[in-house]
Amino acid sequence: MTAKTMKGWVWVHKWSSLVCMLFLLMLCITGLPLIFYHEIEDALGNSIEGPEMAAETPHVSLDKVVDGAKAEIPGWTPMFMSWDEDHPAEVFVTMAESAGSERDNTRLLVSDMRTGDVLGEYDFRDTVMYFIFKLHVDLFAGLPGMLFLGAMGLLFIVAIVSGVVIYAPFMKRLDFGTVRKEKTTRVKWLDIHNLMGAVTIAWALVVGGTGVINTLGELVFMYWRNDQLAAMVKPYEELPPYEKLGSLQTAMDAALDAAPHMSPSFVAFPQSAFSSAHHYAVFLRGDTPLTSKLLKPALVDAKTGELTDMRDPPWYVTGLLLSQPLHFGDYGGMPLKIIWAILDIITIVVLGSGLYLWLAKRKVSVESQMAEIERMTESGPAPQAAE
Repeated sequence: MTAKTMKGWVWVHKWSSLVCMLFLLMLCITGLPLIFYHEIEDALGNSIEGPEMAAETPHVSLDKVVDGAKAEIPGWTPMFMSWDEDHPAEVFVTMAESAGSERDNTRLLVSDMRTGDVLGEYDFRDTVMYFIFKLHVDLFAGLPGMLFLGAMGLLFIVAIVSGVVIYAPFMKRLDFGTVRKEKTTRVKWLDIHNLMGAVTIAWALVVGGTGVINTLGELVFMYWRNDQLAAMVKPYEELPPYEKLGSLQTAMDAALDAAPHMSPSFVAFPQSAFSSAHHYAVFLRGDTPLTSKLLKPALVDAKTGELTDMRDPPWYVTGLLLSQPLHFGDYGGMPLKIIWAILDIITIVVLGSGLYLWLAKRKVSVESQMAEIERMTESGPAPQAAE
């Protein structure tokens, strides 16, 4: 590689790193507690759980759960019902002021699956973890904030690739992991920066790549609604909305009968964002660590309780669903979360040291640095110092 080409890579690495660095630091710092989101919520006492009962206590009909939620907030309408794998005895019911208004104002109730009673209202918007989550996901700016952070993630990937190209000559002349302690403080931090960056390359690419994919989540599901969901409900498009809905339990039984090895993840009620005006959309998940992260939609006629369509999600939805838990290390339980946290901390050091290296006063000119890089790319004895 010529010195001119290397100079170009240095320029790319410098500016891609500088533009995204502060945002990446924010993402790494906020991402650290989000790895342990559920554990922190439980420790803070923000979870709502039902009374102790025998493990084999049967669950009541979902219709009783719906009736309990309606009685808790009279005049409001259930829009979603969702389950948490870690708390199978509880179910979350999202209530809206009117059908289809869940984006404007909602309240989240926690109900006991064994009694149908409402255990309490979970105001997740007032929690510290929700603040951290929103800052991490969209900077409290909605879709524009997501897309902006996605662009920063792309720059982060560019910075990683260009950093590998720049570090390659050092790998040829110095033993891997060498930290030249006899040199200046800045040179020592340069070696530490390069070493830690090399150690976390694969992880940073995975987390950065999945982070970029996750920022497209809203657009992906918007496209899915206009693509697959529209095709699934096409036979009903000329019908007026149902005035009275049938049994949710009957709809759930129909979906589970068609997929006996799956369990419910969430239900979208008619006129919600993930359903139609005529269907309960039952989203099922598998029973393995991998398939439990995937969702399979089953549409059930909300009046008759008959299954009308069930399809595997398209590739773009599958990719998104797989990337979301991988981004936070949510595949292998606590051991993987701890590994993710350690790598996250190392990445914070890499980003922080990169910012220090840029802010520190250089004692050599850019021309001398390029000359040093050129010497490293040519054959001959290893250089004594390289900044």
